[in-house]
Amino acid sequence: MTKKMTEFPATVPSLVVDLAKLGVKNGMTLVVHSSLRSLGNVNGGPVAVILALEEMLGQEGTLVMPTFSADNGEPSNWSNPPVPEEWWEAIRATMPAYDVDMTPTFNMGMVAETFRKQPGVIRSSNPDASFAAWGKHAENVIDDHEICPLFGERSPLARVYDLEGWVLLLGVGHNKNSSLHLAEGRANIPHGRIHLGAPITVDGTRYWRAFDDIDWDDSDFNELGADFARETGQQHEGKIAKATALLMPQRALVDYAITWLEKHRGAK
Repeated sequence: MTKKMTEFPATVPSLVVDLAKLGVKNGMTLVVHSSLRSLGNVNGGPVAVILALEEMLGQEGTLVMPTFSADNGEPSNWSNPPVPEEWWEAIRATMPAYDVDMTPTFNMGMVAETFRKQPGVIRSSNPDASFAAWGKHAENVIDDHEICPLFGERSPLARVYDLEGWVLLLGVGHNKNSSLHLAEGRANIPHGRIHLGAPITVDGTRYWRAFDDIDWDDSDFNELGADFARETGQQHEGKIAKATALLMPQRALVDYAITWLEKHRGAK
């Protein structure tokens, strides 16, 4: 009986070739959302993906990834699974404070979780929706990330916009594209509100910081992204290993999305 052989894995050099074919260039500021599983067999796993991205961007480039930790926050919003209301106060009182080094990501994938631990990578101070960055503009991107709004004008996404950065969706759809939340916040549309909170440390003391924020909604982002690709022609599509990859200029995407959201969700 013939044994089925494992397919030869993707490697750092082969990933670099694929990234170049897609249009990733030296010196870019690049926000990456990724699914490691979508790539198939990769020799070196998430480390290889990160090294390939950094090799492509070079010393003049900047690599940015979301490192959200939504589980490190308001228990009344937990849904998978929910927790009884009588537990909420105890959870708030005992949850460890957000720490840029120790707090893990939540449902962000192995590439982002590995990236945040890499020497030379810095992470923003937002306890719910942090970003991590490496490279030339890392400090500028990460610095002064306000708690609320999560994706507002003092967020890493706004800094990437200022730097005329790019977005790479690596095996994921636009429903994972956090840059569309920057457009959502800027758009003149009705915004729902949600009560949030997180444990933070100020001057060495832990306390629970409660706040209200926009109820961010990604339910129509895949439709938005498809329209952006079709109407503007500015979305590059290709393969990185086994994954479908989408590359686009963030500023063009955000500007388009503002108009799209005002049309489809209704202006105030």
